[in-house]
Amino acid sequence: MKRLLILLASGLLLLPFLVGGGSYALFLWRPVAPPEPVTLSVPRGRSFTAVARDLRDRGIITSATGFRLLARLRGEETAIRAGDYYFAERARPGQILQRLVSGDVQRLQITFAEGLNLWEMAAILEQSELRDGAAFADLARDGTLIASLGIEAETLEGYLFPETYTMDSQTGSRQLIRAMVAQLERELTPELLARAGELGLDRHQFLTLASIVQKEAGNDQEMPLVAAVFHNRLRRRMPLQADPTVIYGVEDYHGRITRRHLQTRTAYNTYRIPGLPIGPIANPGRSALQATAHPAPVDYLYFVSRGDGTHHFSKTLAEHNAAVRRYILNR
Repeated sequence: MKRLLILLASGLLLLPFLVGGGSYALFLWRPVAPPEPVTLSVPRGRSFTAVARDLRDRGIITSATGFRLLARLRGEETAIRAGDYYFAERARPGQILQRLVSGDVQRLQITFAEGLNLWEMAAILEQSELRDGAAFADLARDGTLIASLGIEAETLEGYLFPETYTMDSQTGSRQLIRAMVAQLERELTPELLARAGELGLDRHQFLTLASIVQKEAGNDQEMPLVAAVFHNRLRRRMPLQADPTVIYGVEDYHGRITRRHLQTRTAYNTYRIPGLPIGPIANPGRSALQATAHPAPVDYLYFVSRGDGTHHFSKTLAEHNAAVRRYILNR
């Protein structure tokens, strides 16, 4: 009888532990889904306790205490990563913790088209979910950052390679800029830069000319012809007379170039200054870089828009004037 009483007393003492262990096992093995799909933001520096509480309050887990114990047992209380996490499907606490540790955050994609200048890129960024356009524009003109990237220029115009970039909510403008410059460096292969050198251009001059080709060409197929015109003019020491450079250098452009714009001397007005402007006027893409390095073997010195997105190319001024009368004056 005495032995039985001892066994019963021991069982009563162990009962809370057995019940607690069973509850914890149920917590670990029962998948849970939030009442509705939810995006949970985990800011940098947020404590694990606060994150566990957020998960519980949003219905992603059932116990903040149990989740903290799980992380402690795994040694992962300080291993979770910041970002925005999307939860919709049923999942066990261990799976939720694994997502937080691996950084399985929502990804954002932002696309910059070829030929945009840094201000247009900043506007696109401002309209995205990141909404960081002002910081992007400031950093693209920050001398300390530019120098740290090994670039000798006043701004990063021309050095921000146009591409689709994948980021998360924690990606800042500084990281994005570094990624864009790094992508440009990959595009500027040793062979491409060697070819630019053969044409008498250093890296900055090459990007400057490529940006003009990018803005002037109606399509990728025309780029080698446009590049040839500008290379031919540079060799003959003729003014480039590229309208996009004039536009870039004036502050009051509203969709139409005036005679005053053409006559205003700026560091970008290639009607008024010889050779190339002081820097790029946009950010050239892959086709413009290749065309600038490999211009078409032609003697053209002029081109004029046909009004359909393509250009008419001429070798002499007389031919060019006739084309202007045909495509511009008559229209």
